[in-house]
Amino acid sequence: MPAFAPPFSDDLELLRSTAVAAGIIASSYFRKDVKSWTKENSSPVSEADIVVDRFLAASLLQARPSYGWLSEETVDNPSRLDCERVFVVDPIDGTRAFLRGEDYWTISLAVVENGVPVAGVVYAPARDEMYDAYRGGGARLNGQPLVRTRRAGAPPLIPAPGAVHQEMQAAGLHYTRGPAYPSLAYRLVQVATGKLDAAVARRGSQDWDIAGAATILAESGLDFADVCVGFPQFNRRDVRHGALAALSDMSLKPLVHAALLKVYGCPPETGATTTNEMPDP
Repeated sequence: MPAFAPPFSDDLELLRSTAVAAGIIASSYFRKDVKSWTKENSSPVSEADIVVDRFLAASLLQARPSYGWLSEETVDNPSRLDCERVFVVDPIDGTRAFLRGEDYWTISLAVVENGVPVAGVVYAPARDEMYDAYRGGGARLNGQPLVRTRRAGAPPLIPAPGAVHQEMQAAGLHYTRGPAYPSLAYRLVQVATGKLDAAVARRGSQDWDIAGAATILAESGLDFADVCVGFPQFNRRDVRHGALAALSDMSLKPLVHAALLKVYGCPPETGATTTNEMPDP
């Protein structure tokens, strides 16, 4: 790492302060008559997404001009591949929920260094919940250490698409079907809080959907994997991932991963061999 690169903790403080300001902007559009349209991939986008994205780009890149930029709402610039550190941003994760007036939407921000998330924020302004972590510094909720609250004696709580539920049930996994929070980033960090015991995502999630949450899960000591390749790698040319699972209990891993592989398979260039570990610093 170059001598002038700021500590991960400094990058996190920049993400935190910028997320708060972005949350104020996004909240000014929330539960209002907001213009929205559908992108080519059939996902919705609103004027709030675009305004927040422009604010984030201006604020973060002014503070760190040498960093690359990857955002759901910005045309991709391949120059990011030449940058050691990159901002990975989803201005509003859970736009459908945002447009419906539901409060489970987030601003998801991360700094990725050489393919690995090193600082991340998942901020839910309407719920006043700020999840954050930097590599080696632990994870926090609203500034306090994030401690998973176990649900003693209860069966695992796992939200998943219907086809994945069918496979898990057929395999004999005893669990309760959990709430599918619209923001994937929010859903993933609930495994760290203990509100969920596992969270999964179908194949096709992209860097900005998961980079912030990946940092928080790693610093919480939880297993997070692309079922095709192991710990997700970020800031590649192709920013899409295979099916994903965040787990609080490793005994769930064989059946949850098997169900995801059965339903979604792997891209042709990868096999189904997985690794568990986040790369060493």
